[in-house]
Formats: sequence, C-alpha cells, structure tokens
Amino acid sequence: MSAPLLTLYRRMQRWPAGQWLFSRAVCFKAPYFASIAPRITMLEPGRCEGHIVHRRRVTNHIGTVHAIALCNLAELTAGLMVDASLPKGMRWIPKGMEVKYLAKATGTQHAVATPAQAIASAEAGYALPVNVQVRDTAGTVVFEARIDMWVSPVNRG
Repeated sequence: MSAPLLTLYRRMQRWPAGQWLFSRAVCFKAPYFASIAPRITMLEPGRCEGHIVHRRRVTNHIGTVHAIALCNLAELTAGLMVDASLPKGMRWIPKGMEVKYLAKATGTQHAVATPAQAIASAEAGYALPVNVQVRDTAGTVVFEARIDMWVSPVNRG
C-alpha cells in the first residue's frame, strides 16, 4: 500500500494540469510554500523533483533567485519525498538543514531530493538525512542541502 500523498499524486497525474493541481493542493495544505509557486514534477518512493520559476517574487537585490527561496524548494521536495516513502505507522519532522550556495541562481531552478539511507519502519525514532541538489536550466549545480529529518513511530495512545 502506498502513502496517501503518493496515491493522490499518482491519481492527479492522469488529469490535464495534474502537476499544477497537485502542487496547488500541497500549497493549500502548507500555505507558506505558495510563496515560491513550486511545481512538483515527479514523486515516487525515494525521490521527489520540483522546480520554481525565476520571477520577481523570488528575486533578491542582485537579481538572482533568493537563497531562502532555494531553501524552501529544498525543504518542500525533501518533505514530500519522505512523506511518500514512509512505511505505514511512521511519521517525520525536519530537525535541521545545512546548505551550500554554489553559484548564482538564475532562471528556473530544478530540485531533486533523495534519502541518504533507506527509509524503514522502526520501533524507535531515527535520524534520516535527505540530500537535495538544485540545478539551473544549464545544468549547473547552484545549491545543495542536507536536511535532517526525524522519523519515528506514530504514537498509539
């Protein structure tokens, strides 16, 4: 059985504008992410891809995509990937983020989030590092993040 989020994503992909609709649904559930107008382009267990378009609302004072917009894209794709990958009875929460700004970010930014280790069911909570890499349209890596997630069993009481 797949995670409810993954089921919703797969169902919406059958519709015209399914990626747009899914991305809007995610932003409705977590409104802060709407500030970057993300588009989730792929979601499967162990991988999430998404992008943001370079537009005025994500631009900084030097004309590049703002660093925090890249952080938001990284956190969103990492969270969706973990949510879509979790075994039943497990939950997650982000605990920290380490980022590296490697080049000026201009144009559309494409993020790929993958786990650094297998995501598994467990009796006790465990740390799960998630790697996110963001590339520009030329394929240059402009940003990398390691997001530390805490994965734990859902309380049953």
